[in-house]
Amino acid sequence: MPSRQQISEVIERAAAEAGLELAGIAPIREDKPPEIAAFVEWIQAGHAGEMKYMEQRDASGELRRASPKSVFPWARSVVVCALNYNTAKPYSTQVHDPRRGWVSRYAWGSRDYHDALLPRLQQVENALKDLAAKHTIAIETRTYVDTGPVLERVYAKYAGVGWIGKNTCIIHPKLGSWLFLGVILTSLEVDSVAPLPDRCGSCTRCIDACPTQAIVAPGTLDARRCIAYLTIEKRGDIPEEMRPLMGHHVFGCDICQDVCPWNNKAGNAPVSTAPEFQARENLFHPDLRWLARMDDGAYREQFRGSPMRRAKRAGLRRNAAVAMGNSGNREFGPDLKALATDDDPVVAEHARWALSKLGGQ
Repeated sequence: MPSRQQISEVIERAAAEAGLELAGIAPIREDKPPEIAAFVEWIQAGHAGEMKYMEQRDASGELRRASPKSVFPWARSVVVCALNYNTAKPYSTQVHDPRRGWVSRYAWGSRDYHDALLPRLQQVENALKDLAAKHTIAIETRTYVDTGPVLERVYAKYAGVGWIGKNTCIIHPKLGSWLFLGVILTSLEVDSVAPLPDRCGSCTRCIDACPTQAIVAPGTLDARRCIAYLTIEKRGDIPEEMRPLMGHHVFGCDICQDVCPWNNKAGNAPVSTAPEFQARENLFHPDLRWLARMDDGAYREQFRGSPMRRAKRAGLRRNAAVAMGNSGNREFGPDLKALATDDDPVVAEHARWALSKLGGQ
């Protein structure tokens, strides 16, 4: 059996060759870390909202994401890799054009991050298989980007990739938090290592800056109040009391990361060189009229392969209507009146709400 040092060296070398910034490995412990119990409590509290995929259970009734070994009994360790997606564009807290909306930083590029990260992870997976072959041992692996029965951030912490910040993001002291995470479940067994120390300290900037007060306690997010959830995962009507708090956001939200000191310190949050994540100009601070007027053909062409497809065309137009209502820009009146008679009743209702915000009929 290869040593932990050998396994770690292979992982780190393969990750670097694949263009990944960070990589580590953590054991799947029989005595589950406290973050696993916190996740179970989070689900029980209803904080996942309509994200029922988070609540999937195995045959014994245990939450799949809380127990990888219940799904894959051979699993002994989790490799966690991180890929930087930051760009040189300004933060959402630095732009204030009432004609434009905000798309979360991770969705500006030409390719869905799942598709960008998976082949890089598979390079690391193949390196692990080669290592096992050299030692003539059998190995099982499964590679996932967001879709597996594993809590990526928990294992990222115990793999030494970063600490879990008060905004629930993984933060690395030299790279900040603009990181995609991917995991490889493996039958290779390793010892535990000490996680990086939590260096958030007494800072509460992310909690204080959240417009919807979605961070209900340090490290605990109520998704039902989160702008990212409301603009992407939430189907149908957005609760009226939440709409004025959403500002100009039309897909996701970056505020809790924008204000984080670890993304603002000199030398932190370096810019990614990955071509997939370079911002397309029409998605950085996009024109709200462009989004509201988009027909099916334009939507399919513009967002082919983009993570923004998750919100669907109706969701983007619904969100654009809310952003128009929050803009204070009465020039949006004609567009909102057109949306108010839309065939989609959800889009129409949100457009009528926006008109009322602007003082229209």
